[in-house]
Amino acid sequence: MSLGSPILFPASRQQQLNHSSDSMEYEKICDEILKCDKSIRYVGVYDFGELYEKMRPGLKSYLSREETEISLSQAVYRWSTRKKTADKIGKPIFALTKYEKIYRVTIPIGGAGLILISIELDTDVNQVIKKTLKIKNKYPQ
Repeated sequence: MSLGSPILFPASRQQQLNHSSDSMEYEKICDEILKCDKSIRYVGVYDFGELYEKMRPGLKSYLSREETEISLSQAVYRWSTRKKTADKIGKPIFALTKYEKIYRVTIPIGGAGLILISIELDTDVNQVIKKTLKIKNKYPQ
């Protein structure tokens, strides 16, 4: 082994179990959020470099999976910059962007994870966000 080579340690059984239970929780969260309002098109939870996602049946995604993953990695970076001012203005709760075709909401979950939601424009987006936060807050962080 050369001096510059990384040493990889296998995940402990507890880490594997924790990650497995997180996966199940994230799948439940995606299901619950998607079911809470008919205007929600897509829900994704990105954490530990993995994406758990659900699309409303019958709808076609505007972005490919690769485009979604790139967008999420950019969102994770933006969240890291938002956290830098948390001691002065408080922790960020969610971010909302309005595009020509959809609303897009990002919500932090866990240590460094994000929930990404795409919502139709013809809805009260604040009510959808309230419902989503209520679901997210049911789960341990």
